[in-house]
Order: sequence, then structure tokens, then C-alpha cells
Amino acid sequence: MQFAKRLEPLQHNVFADMDRAKAKAKASGLSVIDLSLGSLDLPAANHITEAIAQALTDTSTHGYLLFHGTRDFRQAAADWYTKKFGVSVDRETEVLPLIGSQEGTAHLPLAVLNPGDFALLLDPGYPSHAGGVYLASGQIYPMPLRAENGFLPVFEEVPSTVLAQAKMMVLSYPHNPTTAIAPLSFFQKAVAFCQQHNLVLVHDFPYLDLVFTENIAPSIFQADPEKTVSIEFFTLSKSYNMGGFRIGFAIGNAALIKALRQVKAAVDFNQYRGILNGAVAALTGPQDNVKSNVAILRDRRDTFIQSLHRIGWEVPTPPATMYIWAKLPEAWASDSLTFAAKLVENTGVAVAPGAGFGKFGEGYVRFALVHQPEILETAVKRISKFLYP
Repeated sequence: MQFAKRLEPLQHNVFADMDRAKAKAKASGLSVIDLSLGSLDLPAANHITEAIAQALTDTSTHGYLLFHGTRDFRQAAADWYTKKFGVSVDRETEVLPLIGSQEGTAHLPLAVLNPGDFALLLDPGYPSHAGGVYLASGQIYPMPLRAENGFLPVFEEVPSTVLAQAKMMVLSYPHNPTTAIAPLSFFQKAVAFCQQHNLVLVHDFPYLDLVFTENIAPSIFQADPEKTVSIEFFTLSKSYNMGGFRIGFAIGNAALIKALRQVKAAVDFNQYRGILNGAVAALTGPQDNVKSNVAILRDRRDTFIQSLHRIGWEVPTPPATMYIWAKLPEAWASDSLTFAAKLVENTGVAVAPGAGFGKFGEGYVRFALVHQPEILETAVKRISKFLYP
């Protein structure tokens, strides 16, 4: 068989390599502490699961769900956004349900890019951002994120020859994997840059609530309230512990929402109505579980950072997200994949190698705070034995 050339950039995946390394460690008898995936171990709140459970016996929820059947969810999403950010949202033209924000970042390039067009992506960045561009037969221009710039891209570094062929820019703050937060002034600059160069501005926004220094992170629409060039993706996976339910939404420019909806219509229908009922309960109900998540993650962050410091691994305290972005010790500074593979092979502690997030992620690893503090402390003790045998 012959397959499409667009699959070639997707063939190598360091996270698949890590899955094989974890399986090998388990087969050898090691107990694996998996800090490589950002899948929280915390449950969805009772009022969310109860709303889903109540739908199961309602046979009217068992059929296909078309766009107009998602109205209540779209209204809840619009109201939630307005309450958080003071930005008005039209549920009919500016909201689209998604199977997580990853669906949005993977499918939007199909609506925006022609073959050969450039997308400006953060490097390091979330892998599905690049995957969507490759599936659309686009080209990627990586915008380097450096510690000295607060892990923010420098727009002036993008060559004019690239901008002449560019159609979209993808941002994501609070940022995975670096944990950086972007101030509103940065977003204002990004909006102006995209308006100047006729770029679609995509903002992937899954960690907006998981901030330890302020209540929430800024939305792109506080910089582009008229939605002139922007679209923003949110998932209920992180804030509401609903990763397995696969529910999120897009808010944005009406033309972009319409274009993404056309792509979505060719691929799927919508989520099960019961899951949308649970999402409505999450967005409109008590927010205590969100605050609890932040408190739990702050405690885990502090425990893990303090433990790393005790073994001599100096890592900055992250201001947001559920991750630790750690610069590797000098001996491993140019080979994060080998470090991660050897670490899990010898200790059972699995981490995400920085190289898996892009060229400029090399020299780092990402730890996900997806276990209780005592397990995180055990992981650091194992890491210490690996680094200092």
C-alpha cells in the first residue's frame, strides 16, 4: 500500500517511544510512577457526573446530536466566558462544541491553510498543534521560546519571506510545557501583529484556571474584543477533571467558527447529549472543585520543587499549569530522550522529554503533577539515585 505523504511527519512520536519504555519497565518488574502524561488523577465533581448519569435512562439522548441540539451547551459556554472575561459572545455564531481543544487545534488548519502555507507555532509547544498543520499539508515556522524572554516568542524574528506565505499563528498561555503565563500586553501585541500581517490568531487555552499567581489568565479576547482575527479553544479536561469525557468548545470570530464547523460536519456529529449536560452543569454550577484543583496542584508543585531542590536540582517554581519544566543537569543537556528512557528503565519514573515538544525543548524534561505528594516525593528519591548512584 502507498500512503499519503502528509503522514510522514507524524511517523516519529517520542511519546510513543516513551510508552514502549514504560511497558518495558513494567515487564521487568518495576513499579512505574508515570509523570509523563497530563492526565489528572482527580475525579469530576458529583454534580457533573450526576447530570450525565440522569441522561442515560432518557432514550431521547441516544441518537445523533446535531448543531442546534447543542444550544444549551453553547449558551452555557457563552455565559461562562462573559462572566469570566467581560466579553459578549453570540451562542449561534461564535461558539462551537468540540471533542476537547485538541480537536480544534488539529482541524482548524484544514479550514485555514492551503498546501504550502506557513503556520507560526511555539517551540516548544503542544504536539497536536504541529500535527494539524501537517495534516493540512502546511509548513511550520517554529517561534523559539527562550527562558530569557519569559518563554514568549519574539514576533520581530519571523522572516518577511515566511510572513508572506503565513496564514495563522498558534499561541497557548498558560503554556504547556514551559508553564509560562503571557500578560495581556503580550496578547495585545500579538493581535496587532496578526492584524498587520493578515494572520488568523489561534489561542489554545486549556489551563486558564490553573494559575497560582492570580485568579485566571487573560483571554485573547481581552486584546481582541471585537474578535477581528481570533479564535480560542477551551477544554473541560483540566479545570473540571473531565479529560476522559472529551468535551470542549471554541469561541471566536464568526467566520472562523463557521469554517471550523464545516470541517467538523465532514468528520463527526457532536458529543453524546448526556456529556453536554454534564458540561453545562460544570460551567453553570458550583466552582468549588476548580478552586480545590488549584489548591491541590499548588501543594503538589511545592512538594515536588522542594524535593528537587533537596537533591540539588534547582528548578524554578512554575506560576501555572500542572507541570514542572526542568532544565536537565549538564550531563544530559543535549539528549532529553535518552535521559527519559534511561530514567524509566532504571527507576520506573516516567517523564516527558523536552525534545518531544520541539527543537527548543531539548535540554529540558516535563514532569506532570498527576500523583499525590507522597508519590511525588518517592519519584524524586528514585531520580536522586539515578543521578547520583
